[in-house]
Amino acid sequence: MLPEYGRHIHEMIDYLFTIEDRQQRNSQANAVIGVMGNLNPLLRDTADFTHKLWDHLFIMADFKLDVDSPYPIPSAATLAPKPERLRYPDKRIRMKHYGKNVERIIQSLRDVKDESAIEEVVGNLARYMRTKSYEYNQEHPNNEVIIKDIKKLSDNAIKIDEDAIGSLKSEYKQHHSAHTKKSGHQNQRQNKGQNKGQGKGAAQYRNRGK
Repeated sequence: MLPEYGRHIHEMIDYLFTIEDRQQRNSQANAVIGVMGNLNPLLRDTADFTHKLWDHLFIMADFKLDVDSPYPIPSAATLAPKPERLRYPDKRIRMKHYGKNVERIIQSLRDVKDESAIEEVVGNLARYMRTKSYEYNQEHPNNEVIIKDIKKLSDNAIKIDEDAIGSLKSEYKQHHSAHTKKSGHQNQRQNKGQNKGQGKGAAQYRNRGK
């Protein structure tokens, strides 16, 4: 069960189960602990080293060995506690490509009375939604679609300056890899043109020599 102690230590612990006299079994268990400590002499001065050895003894004995330990006798549940079950959100995301936080922000604007603050937040959200829509669909969305989605997420509960949102431009920046790929294709075309021109000049030079 603990390969670092080797087969012989495991056989010693198995032998402890065959000793019927409890006093002798306790004495032999302490002897096994001493042998286990000799396998790692550099760790003898570390804190709780002996406590760890006793825990390992009970682990290798499958927590069934009846001996007197100087420390609290552990169990499988205490050494390997079962983690608590994670609570996953069960609320459905209405528009997954925007994410749940966009919907939360839009819903929170219902309680805001300052119209200028709402306009500023909605404008920033519209730009963000354009970016996320481009990442999801690989095409620039129409501003009318963004306005429609904001109204849908807010259940038409907030006022939207459609003219301001309709004039928004995409602030999405092309990914570096795509830009590099495009530049690579351009360099290849330029190199082909240069090689073609060099080949033509070399042919003219050869003909001139003739």
